[in-house]
Amino acid sequence: MTLKDGKTGMTLKILKIDESDLKQRMMTMGLIPGTKVKILRSAPLGDPIAIGVRSYNLALRRADAEKVQVQQVN
Repeated sequence: MTLKDGKTGMTLKILKIDESDLKQRMMTMGLIPGTKVKILRSAPLGDPIAIGVRSYNLALRRADAEKVQVQQVN
């Protein structure tokens, strides 16, 4: 499952970030394996999605969220 597949309200744990130009940037923003994130909402047309990471909110394009492997926590 990828972060892109998550639904609003789901809590997910990051397993892996696929190799990409954005991998280091995502990790700098707190998206590291083992971190829990919550899907907060998605824009009216579905892109971008808003997620809660630690103590802040982050917006990600669906194309970028597709590179983050996750598993559902609850």
